[in-house]
Amino acid sequence: MTALKYLQAYPVALQQQVRQLIVEDRLGEYLSGRYPHKHAVQSDKALYSYALELKQEYLRNAPAIDKVLFDNRLDLTHRALGLHTTVSRVQGGKLKAKKEIRIASLFKEAAPEFLRMIVVHELAHFKESEHNKAFYKLCEHMLPGYHQLEFDLRVYLTWRDLQARAGAAD
Repeated sequence: MTALKYLQAYPVALQQQVRQLIVEDRLGEYLSGRYPHKHAVQSDKALYSYALELKQEYLRNAPAIDKVLFDNRLDLTHRALGLHTTVSRVQGGKLKAKKEIRIASLFKEAAPEFLRMIVVHELAHFKESEHNKAFYKLCEHMLPGYHQLEFDLRVYLTWRDLQARAGAAD
């Protein structure tokens, strides 16, 4: 039985559907049918602009974003698709906090829906630090269908792992 590390929190019935697609070698086909395009956001500057637009539309009163970038050091094994941080520094007797968002570099090649889901997720943490009901309600407000996209993103990560294993076996 295939271990579905990105889907462990989902119901067994959903996991079984994904396993069936894997057995039938149709997981890639499922994903490319639902998400046929790749986004055009390829630089850190473009990613910053993209995140800033979303913030301005939905979270005007949230703290300013100081930096947004693709990070090739984010480790998916710790479930870090993106990361939001607050870096505090003392400058001239004042404490300054800088808000940063880092997105795993592998999402440069992903569907635009997946990039938006990750950015929305990280922006939502500016208002709600915990993964609670209010957090997911905010995510759903900023991106209707958020929960389905999060599931499909996890399916995409599963497919990438399978592709990497198949490539390593060749």
